[in-house]
Amino acid sequence: MISVDAVQQRHKLEARSRGYRLHPDPEFLNPLLEGLRANEERYGYPSCPCRLASGVFDLDRDIICPCDYRDPDVVEYGTCYCCFYVDEAAYERGSADPIPERRPQEKQMRALMADEDEEGQEAVPGESAGVTRRTSRPRGRRSTRRPKRFAWPPSRSSRAVFAYQCSLSASSEL
Repeated sequence: MISVDAVQQRHKLEARSRGYRLHPDPEFLNPLLEGLRANEERYGYPSCPCRLASGVFDLDRDIICPCDYRDPDVVEYGTCYCCFYVDEAAYERGSADPIPERRPQEKQMRALMADEDEEGQEAVPGESAGVTRRTSRPRGRRSTRRPKRFAWPPSRSSRAVFAYQCSLSASSEL
């Protein structure tokens, strides 16, 4: 079992090597660290606790913390998507503002589809990739399905990110 302290030390060293810091507020930081720990135990790799992980390493490769989007996000916005890694200015302020999602929608959908496939659906052979059929679970046995990703209580900043993303999608439909 991996400890939250070990996860924090590993990411502190990673942040320091790039000139970043971890979010200064322990109330905000601790659920993220717990999410990383839980995802690492569940999947075998520390997938981002703020994004939906499929549990398939190749599909989640871009969201293994530190994710592929961290550096461009910190350069442009001063924080990564989760507000886990922050630049020196955000650290000094003691807070970080929510930012838009940079992960392409296609990758988000593939992770979602992989999660649905795991929940009793399988791809129909010879059909296009999006076609699925229901399969039955064996009766009388406990499901061996992986648990859902770690669900930490949504903070005000995560609700703001969701509201911002909704406003972006609504404005793009106009």
